[in-house]
Amino acid sequence: MIKISNSVSLKDHELEWQFIRASGAGGQHVNKVSTAAQIIFDINASSLPDFYKQALLKRADHRITKSGKIIIKCQQSRSQDFNRQTALEQFIELVASVAIVQKKRVATKPTKGSQRRRVDAKKQKGATKALRRSKSDY
Repeated sequence: MIKISNSVSLKDHELEWQFIRASGAGGQHVNKVSTAAQIIFDINASSLPDFYKQALLKRADHRITKSGKIIIKCQQSRSQDFNRQTALEQFIELVASVAIVQKKRVATKPTKGSQRRRVDAKKQKGATKALRRSKSDY
């Protein structure tokens, strides 16, 4: 079982693991060992609550495809186990972040003092630029 939060957990068979060769520079080891871990998770076919599914599908994240699959690839380490662990942590973090509801922002007006300081700063900049102008009367 993969625990997402206190009330939400996923079964292990819902995640599809693939181990592939890591890209980038390396040597003989990189060319013959599949150390990069890749998770493929189908949001629509999962046992997640509907709230999680809808929020994940709405989310603008490069790891979520248009077809509704989460694909997370990790190739940070030379160890397959470490890459697997890191990919799983990233997956749990992504799914759990959907449950956090953002506080609604209350718009406020700027204070009189801040408005005055802004105008004074603009006048100061204008005065500085006016001093830089060349005098053509000479």
